[in-house]
Amino acid sequence: MNVFPVNVLPVNVLFISPGFPPPFVLFCEALRAAGANVLGLGDIPAGALGDRLHHVLSDYAFVPSLADDDAVLRAVAGLVHRNGRIEHVDSLNEHWLDLEATIRADFNVPGPRSVETTSWRSKTAMGERFTRAGLSPPISQRVERPDDVRAFARTQGFPILVKPDVGVGAAGVHDATNDAALEMLLATVPVTGAVVQEFVTGRLVTFDGLADRDGRLVSASSATYVAGVMEFSRDRLDVEYHVRRIVPPEVRRVGEVILEAFDVRGRFFHIEMFELADGSVRPLEINMRPPGGFSVDLMNFAGDVDLYRAWADVLMGRCPARFADEQRYATAHVGRRPWHRYRRDGDEVARALGPALVASPWMAPMIAEVMGSPVFVVRHESEEELARLVALALERA
Repeated sequence: MNVFPVNVLPVNVLFISPGFPPPFVLFCEALRAAGANVLGLGDIPAGALGDRLHHVLSDYAFVPSLADDDAVLRAVAGLVHRNGRIEHVDSLNEHWLDLEATIRADFNVPGPRSVETTSWRSKTAMGERFTRAGLSPPISQRVERPDDVRAFARTQGFPILVKPDVGVGAAGVHDATNDAALEMLLATVPVTGAVVQEFVTGRLVTFDGLADRDGRLVSASSATYVAGVMEFSRDRLDVEYHVRRIVPPEVRRVGEVILEAFDVRGRFFHIEMFELADGSVRPLEINMRPPGGFSVDLMNFAGDVDLYRAWADVLMGRCPARFADEQRYATAHVGRRPWHRYRRDGDEVARALGPALVASPWMAPMIAEVMGSPVFVVRHESEEELARLVALALERA
């Protein structure tokens, strides 16, 4: 169970890696606006953080590598020496969940410990908890040898996926559609400790939002994806995903079962599921973080709300207003690819989208590989009209 201080408002909040990804400055600004003393720990030199973070952070500790436990320990000790006790640690990034837990344990900070954060990141542990909650996740098996993978394929049939038991996004995920492809995979990919999983045919959707300290929903949204992150990168697709105006009832039901099963309190969540042709929903995984990219902005634009501030209020022990279940707008992230030729250039697209275009953020090269560039954030009250505008922006020459 998550443990938070009782009747004590956090003062010193340690934010891990505030400079990457770039949108995380918005969370730090919300913390500062909510009254927190925001301390930063990261592997970006202080001089490269930019003016906005310099204005927001009360103190910052640079370490060349956040994987260097001794360096991190010394850096956090220095922050504590200069600023006093740390009341909360967060990164909003599943990659640093175990680091968060280690810092909490070393400096007696309330919040989840390693035994909990490890179970949050393990695909095997997730699947077991989904099943105990009465849900139907993809059939999976932890494997140690290539023969284990071959046996799974014989039993379940193709296609199959092989992925790390603990991983972030689509990193390290491989698929095989037949015996020949499987043998090529096994010749190049180590499988010891990996997970082999059935391939579920369905539409990838999400249940995303924020829970307060009592586990009640502050906000909930559902996004749909044209493809998964693996397919966006592997197949060099345009990047397109949408936040729907209304969360479908079955998506909400499964999502709420998962939130209860994982006792999600005082944090963002990002749950991935498959909607099947028969209307049923099967859970894939839960991530104890906000959805990636500009998804929080899409959620904000959908309801004209401020989830950055709502999260900061939750962390500070306040009770933010609960947002409406039905949003005014549907929103979309539309990311182009430099290797495709489009009918309209960026300026023409902006003029055609008109007031439906609410943002076109600059993309750092590392992020553009996943999110596309340029990116158009679009919203409309009609989901049908939104789909037309998205098609316009991606129409090929």
